[in-house]
Amino acid sequence: MRTIQFREAIAEAMSEEMRRDEAVYLMGEEVAEYNGAYKASKGMLDEFGAERVIDTPISEAGFSGIGVGSTMTGARPIVEFMTFNFSLVGIDQIINNAAKIRQMSGGQFNCPIVFRGPTASAGQLAATHSQAFESWYANCPGLKVIVPSNPYDAKGLLKSAIRDNDPVIFMESEQMYGDKGEVPEEEYTIPIGVADIKREGSDVTIVSFGKIIKEAYAAAEKLADEDISCEIIDIRTVRPLDYETIIKSVKKTNRLVILEEAWPFGNVATQIAFEVQDQIFDYLDAPIVKINTADTPAPYSPVLLKEWLPNSEDVVKAVKKVLYK
Repeated sequence: MRTIQFREAIAEAMSEEMRRDEAVYLMGEEVAEYNGAYKASKGMLDEFGAERVIDTPISEAGFSGIGVGSTMTGARPIVEFMTFNFSLVGIDQIINNAAKIRQMSGGQFNCPIVFRGPTASAGQLAATHSQAFESWYANCPGLKVIVPSNPYDAKGLLKSAIRDNDPVIFMESEQMYGDKGEVPEEEYTIPIGVADIKREGSDVTIVSFGKIIKEAYAAAEKLADEDISCEIIDIRTVRPLDYETIIKSVKKTNRLVILEEAWPFGNVATQIAFEVQDQIFDYLDAPIVKINTADTPAPYSPVLLKEWLPNSEDVVKAVKKVLYK
């Protein structure tokens, strides 16, 4: 099987869906002439033309609203944010329009739109450009939220998101665009709302998603040297969330560690922890441990940033804590 970059998987997914359905178009800052801020739309302007790959002004509220409105005419837009930090400028369009159109119209209008771009930290980008928004958007009924961690999942899930008749938030990472992985050349999709067991194990379940899951992989390798077997679940979709896969795993391992690159209050890990203890409390042999960033805005200093972000050593400590070692 061929190996391609994350950005190439994103471009392939969008291009394949645009060839399949003329109603699909891409819009955002620098997506056309510049081939995308992270080159995730490379070559698409040449193939599809300026009517379907559209460079916008720096006005997230404006082009988000245009995208939402165009769904009512039968279009299926993909709206790219240069970073989801900038989506805050257009969040009214996403929360109060895209997410609510189906209900407020009594089912007369769907809103098949994908908002995509990078989320969370990406090095020294400081406090206002390093925020994770998965739990923010997952809090809103009517939105689906996807956060893939590798090129294979990114392509399959993005194709499913574009075909979905509801609004989808599709979150990537600036630090993953160059990641390489095996991706089939033939057509495939991945269903939204299905988690994936990336590593099977018997002693503890580690749940994560997005780029931070790499720290779980690194920790699992270190722990294997000490004969500790970790099962790693990549939820892939934050909303709808596949609790069934997580619960089945915890029933086997009896211990749960949740790793998430987000502030500790009211996040995805908190929701998962609640559901597990609510449904299978008697299976737990230790309190659930969740690992998050420090409860501060992201620092600029690389020394402080290293302390702010979760890492593999944090995961190792958490696993040993739930194993009482």
